[in-house]
Amino acid sequence: MTTNNVHFWFDVTCPFAWQTSRWVKEVEKVRDITVEWTPMSLAVLNDGRDLEEGYTEMMKAAWGPARVFAKVATEEPEKVDDLYTALGTILHAGKEAGKKDFGAYDELIARALQEVGLDASYAEVANTEEVDDQLRAFHQSAMDGVGDEVGTPVIKLGDAAFFGPVITRVPTGEEAGELFDAAVRLAQFPYFFEIKRSRTENPQI
Repeated sequence: MTTNNVHFWFDVTCPFAWQTSRWVKEVEKVRDITVEWTPMSLAVLNDGRDLEEGYTEMMKAAWGPARVFAKVATEEPEKVDDLYTALGTILHAGKEAGKKDFGAYDELIARALQEVGLDASYAEVANTEEVDDQLRAFHQSAMDGVGDEVGTPVIKLGDAAFFGPVITRVPTGEEAGELFDAAVRLAQFPYFFEIKRSRTENPQI
């Protein structure tokens, strides 16, 4: 029981999206799936909202990486997966996420671009509005599938898109595949919308 086509929207700064994405990477090893990786943006999602000051500062920082991903997704979409893995590893495994204010991730973006062989010029859009229309369009493509009252990640399994799944630890091997099979089965039922419980831990990266 599987689906071949998976669409995954992410904000690279989000630890929850990161954990879910690493699960999907594990699923790629044990199921025959094709994944389309597309940026979305917590900064876009929260634009204009009245937020706690510390989170507002984190959203300022989040613009930069999201803009770079929008540029790469527009010009070299086949490299988005590699760049997500590179920058996500730096941010999350390297404990560099959660930075504040505009430009906070500039040095790390440059390092990730170099690591995956992408032109350093992509980093130039991080602190401009040059690609904001593209970023907002990518973000809206996630919202069109799942609705407005969600965050990141968004995953589309076949014809149905959902927020999450929210996992704090990454399953591997056949366990990853079994979780995927279960998610696909839920997605196949047209009247399934959500399942939720209180979260008792943060992502264990």
